[in-house]
Amino acid sequence: MVKERLISLDVFRGLTILLMTIVNNPGDWGHVYPPLLHAEWNGCTPTDLVFPFFVFIMGVAVPLAMPDKFYDGTTFNKILVRSLRMLCLGIFFNFFGKIQLFGLEGIPLLIGRLAITIAVGYALMGNFSSKIKNILAFSILFIYLFLAYSGIEAYHDVRLPGVLQRIAVVYFVVSLLYLKTSQKTQIITGAVLLLGYWAIITLLPVPGIGSANLDKGTNLSAWLDGVLLKGHMYSGTVTWDPEGILSTIPSIVNGIIGLLIGKLLLFDVTKIQKAQKMGITATVLIFFGLMWDTVFPINKSIWTSSYVLYTTGLATGFLTVLYLIIDIKDYKKGFKPFLIWGVNPMIVFFTSQIIPQALVMIEFQNPHNPSEKINLLNYLYGFWIAPFFSNPMTASLAGALVYVCIWTFILWIFYKNKLIFKV
Repeated sequence: MVKERLISLDVFRGLTILLMTIVNNPGDWGHVYPPLLHAEWNGCTPTDLVFPFFVFIMGVAVPLAMPDKFYDGTTFNKILVRSLRMLCLGIFFNFFGKIQLFGLEGIPLLIGRLAITIAVGYALMGNFSSKIKNILAFSILFIYLFLAYSGIEAYHDVRLPGVLQRIAVVYFVVSLLYLKTSQKTQIITGAVLLLGYWAIITLLPVPGIGSANLDKGTNLSAWLDGVLLKGHMYSGTVTWDPEGILSTIPSIVNGIIGLLIGKLLLFDVTKIQKAQKMGITATVLIFFGLMWDTVFPINKSIWTSSYVLYTTGLATGFLTVLYLIIDIKDYKKGFKPFLIWGVNPMIVFFTSQIIPQALVMIEFQNPHNPSEKINLLNYLYGFWIAPFFSNPMTASLAGALVYVCIWTFILWIFYKNKLIFKV
């Protein structure tokens, strides 16, 4: 079967990573419109859709990339290495701001960090032989783990989990499920994972805490993070991680449902029939997600089973609409900007979070107060963007949109020159 690129999926991926860039890069974190923030605990804002949409899209792409379902040792190795490369790229975000080099500070240290970033990026996204990819991925992972647990002060609290790390795990599991199991097994696996996670987190007592609960920092998922990831969790939560170990289990189902939708798109039926089936599936998933929410609240931080169904339902619905417009009605006008984001997501993932960290390291005298220093990121926002807006939230959003425009220009150049960065 010939692989055929699904434009609507690329556009959906582009829209998702564009939204991710906006929510991750406000001009001022103290002034952000509520929809561009995560729900404080239970509930779901547009921002809470970004991550599960990525996992779903990745699941859809698996059968589209491997329509022949051929499995051997070479295929397994490709899946493993791609997973490791994503894992290592994700972990590097957490190391960047902690890298120390021979006592260097300021600009010299920044140059050193950027040089290492380029080297790591090339090692994990460069086009090498399978053997070289293997060696580089395993070597870099070993270095990360050695530094994290070596006792070296600079890395003693470096975070290990993260978005790309979770996507890597889900990709590995979902790819093997697709190649080695039947659709029936995949559905049963998804159901068992969701029901099992629900039972585990709502019935098992939490050691040192007491009865099972779904509260912040005292639930079973938080306890397990504290045991297995102590000292290496998200700095904003400290005692637990929003991309922790136990909550990764239900996220696999986002990928499985995406996988099932991807297989549906390969069925030998008309495109209208595919869209109808997807629309029905979206409705059913959203309905059951909202029903489950009444006893197991929709919650991104612990990735509840209701959150899985609700977000995959919305993702299926969005993809259905784009599929109808782009792939059935053949209306592509106006979608090009999102397409160029969607075909090159990994370079945005890898560098869009590095650039702000780099700009913060560049400091100089504040023009309005020579006795103080200001970093380049705050200077660009405070002097070139914020003064043009009376509403600080609008100014903050404008800062994010300016960053998006810069990235759109960069990605347009890559697209025109057919430069696509993959792991």
